[in-house]
Amino acid sequence: MKTAPDRLTPLSAGRLLGIWRDVAAQEENETVRGLLCNAHVLAESCFLGEERLFESAEAVLADMTAGEMETLVRRLAGEETAMPAGINAGFDPERFRAMRGERA
Repeated sequence: MKTAPDRLTPLSAGRLLGIWRDVAAQEENETVRGLLCNAHVLAESCFLGEERLFESAEAVLADMTAGEMETLVRRLAGEETAMPAGINAGFDPERFRAMRGERA
């Protein structure tokens, strides 16, 4: 990931369902469908300041690894996760904890 978001904004359940329905209507392969859904969610949820970090799901796919995407999606779901070592030296999980008001 070139630039880590400084804010993650969870989407409503209705919006998540809408994304899933839109992607499911276009993609039959379950693995590809999951990757595309996650990319759409992250495109709408990742912010740097007041601006969205990614302009589209395609921008997410071009910039992030599958592991980085999974970590952020899990954080959006409220799970405590750490970025796997070595995937992106620029990713700062402590920054995410501070952003969420959590303590290490």
